[in-house]
Amino acid sequence: MSEQAEIGVIGGSGFYSFLDDVTEITVETPYGPPSDSLFLGETGGRRVAFLPRHGRGHHLPPHRINYRANLWALRSVGVRQVLGPCAVGGLRPKYGPGTLVVPDQLVDRTKGRTQSYFDGEPLPDGTVPPVIHATFADPYCETGRDAALRAARGRAWEAVDGGTMCVIEGPRFSTRAESRWHAAQGWDVVGMTGHPEAVLARELGLCYASLALVTDLDAGAETGDGVSHEEVLRVFGENIARLRDVLFDAVRHLPASDARACHCDAALGGQDTGFALP
Repeated sequence: MSEQAEIGVIGGSGFYSFLDDVTEITVETPYGPPSDSLFLGETGGRRVAFLPRHGRGHHLPPHRINYRANLWALRSVGVRQVLGPCAVGGLRPKYGPGTLVVPDQLVDRTKGRTQSYFDGEPLPDGTVPPVIHATFADPYCETGRDAALRAARGRAWEAVDGGTMCVIEGPRFSTRAESRWHAAQGWDVVGMTGHPEAVLARELGLCYASLALVTDLDAGAETGDGVSHEEVLRVFGENIARLRDVLFDAVRHLPASDARACHCDAALGGQDTGFALP
């Protein structure tokens, strides 16, 4: 049991460092190493596996994260539900720093990331998975979203229910023109890590929900010098304890993995994946 968990959290060390009796394990995957070790512990009677998205030293930029290995590693230790806290920029003035958004839609504006387990490319063992098209109309698990919203409400932090996260390649921030264009499309927040994280979870039959903390107004939504890395880190640091409390409460609100009533594990429609899932 010490090396098994039912819920995964992809975030930073500011979360798992507050757990007692944390077990650190190294997981190998067919897609190479994940961003870091998995850190397994317990909160609210639930076994949770934490994975530092950027590595514990924050040495991986968004476009170099091995997203496939990360999701595979979590599933391999028993995880079936994933929460993905992240920092985002607000594309609307009303979504200023400190706003918590639980998005229900996603737009992919990344450029060069491997974003599927079923891309027809050979695995290291020589097997070639078939090309499969996953259902992704609603990219986030409604059960996970509901757990996050309930948790935020319980902490007197009224989260924005729904909205579209635009995911850009990074690691640079948007130009003012790009930011204005994103806002003009009706999108609400912009980040760099929400894709392909969400779709890979879906391909593995995992529930996935994002908790997006607005750390800044994106360049097109403000005047002045535009967003800086220092500003993002400052606002995230000011809210990390609050976000951690909401995250841990959301974990407790999630159903038992074998009692899930959503359809996240049916996204492949019964198609033969060509390999056994962990």
